[in-house]
Amino acid sequence: MIPSIGYAAKNSFSRLRPFAFEREEAGASEVEIAVMFCGICHSDIHQVKNEWSNTVYPCMPGHEVVGRVTRVGSAVSRHQVGDIVGVGCMIDSCRQCEPCRAGDENYCEGPNSWLATYNGPMMPAKMAPTGTNMYARDNTFGGYSDTLVVKEDFVLKIPAALRPEVAAPILCAGVTTYSPMKHWGVKTGDRVGIIGFGGLGDMAAKLAKAMGAEVTVFTTTEDKLADAERIGARGVLESDQKALKELMLSFDFILSTIPEKHDLNPFIPLLKRDSTIVVVGALEPLAAVNNQQVAFHRKSVAGSLIGNLADTQEVLEFCAEHGIGPDIQIVPIQEVNDAYKRVEKGEVRFRYVIDMATLKREEMA
Repeated sequence: MIPSIGYAAKNSFSRLRPFAFEREEAGASEVEIAVMFCGICHSDIHQVKNEWSNTVYPCMPGHEVVGRVTRVGSAVSRHQVGDIVGVGCMIDSCRQCEPCRAGDENYCEGPNSWLATYNGPMMPAKMAPTGTNMYARDNTFGGYSDTLVVKEDFVLKIPAALRPEVAAPILCAGVTTYSPMKHWGVKTGDRVGIIGFGGLGDMAAKLAKAMGAEVTVFTTTEDKLADAERIGARGVLESDQKALKELMLSFDFILSTIPEKHDLNPFIPLLKRDSTIVVVGALEPLAAVNNQQVAFHRKSVAGSLIGNLADTQEVLEFCAEHGIGPDIQIVPIQEVNDAYKRVEKGEVRFRYVIDMATLKREEMA
């Protein structure tokens, strides 16, 4: 066993606190990783607070993980000791269902669906965890910790051109926005709208720009208009009815990155005929859609869930090639609860990334 430490919440109303636990040592096809950096995702906050009514406690978040390989199992061929690697939202899947065989592990239809990096295995019929942090021989405590043990094919290679701390949020925020743009064929010359300009929206706008699209960001915050202009996008206030009217029937693709319940109806008229608006930021029920706006121009409203392993590796390499990444702020693990509050208040113009070197064993309860 590997004595490990991290930060976890013991219930929905508690703060994240130091937590000691053990991980199984790497099996034949597994990799042991010393965690260097872990991004803070808004879904971490939803999960810790049980806002999706499916949290398994103690809950140790973290699925934007970058670290150094410290040990490999006897059958491992993809990674070597010393490699800088990443772990995203998944650490396993059934590998046998149709989506898994097609390379879409994130849509696994096996008995336990895909295995999340934290919060236990999922039951597809309920889209909820099984109620335990244990899966086979491993626990599902996430990247707010000093170690991870993951099967080698769910471990991503971090390109040398990407700083490890910058690469961390790409493992969720990057692939969650890249995957639908790839799937729906965003290309050079397309007009792409991004709803929301937080951590996901920032990455979505940068990726779409790098794909050659003309990008418009919709935000409720006037101060963020300049941030959009800084990355080469147009910024529009969601409350600007004149601007919205001028943009009717003009977008090839719209991506909603807002991480909570919101109304899509103001944006559906902006889509061209046969175009799609995709929701990636919210997993709860949304406001009802006016199907008249959808039907009259054969538009589509769709959803997308993170991305598969191939997309995740691809977006890491895409970001390295194009010199793009999230704007980040490094925080010590001891400030994680304050960081959560700032994210919830919408005060963050970047992605928080935890420097896991600040995790001290002497703090453990």
